[in-house]
Amino acid sequence: MENTLDKYLFQAIDAYPYNLEETIESLNYALSYNPKSTKALCLMGQLYANQLKDYETAKAYFQEALSINIYALDVYEHYINVLLWNSDLEEAEKLIRFALKIKGIDKAVLLVKNAQIFEQKQHYKSALKELKKAKQFTYNNEFMEVINEEKTRIKSKMKPAKKKSNKKRKSKKK
Repeated sequence: MENTLDKYLFQAIDAYPYNLEETIESLNYALSYNPKSTKALCLMGQLYANQLKDYETAKAYFQEALSINIYALDVYEHYINVLLWNSDLEEAEKLIRFALKIKGIDKAVLLVKNAQIFEQKQHYKSALKELKKAKQFTYNNEFMEVINEEKTRIKSKMKPAKKKSNKKRKSKKK
């Protein structure tokens, strides 16, 4: 039975996102063999979030996957994305705080997501602090570049510091 589940799961992974009909068919078969397959539930959540923009259904799939196995590490990033897209910021913050305690989780990714929450709240300095923390947990150049791009975007949203005009400086000197 496990081999059949894996077969359909791999077919779904291979087909996603280019052949959605085959993806859904394979996922439905995989879930019929094992309705508690966290990989299949996660991919179904991704499909609903990324392709259909049905965030509530996607959230339900991610919640179900985590209720089966809280150590299903690949679920967290996708679930947090959905929460951010759906503006469920408090829920995303709680999930990140919880996930950061899980052994083996990619802390850099979670800290970048936390920075995005601060960015949505327009707390840009806090967002930059989170990105600085994320750099400490980054172990490849590609993700370091992602962090630098996030930093550039956030800085571009910040209001420039007001400079004292020459008139004020001259009047203070007198």
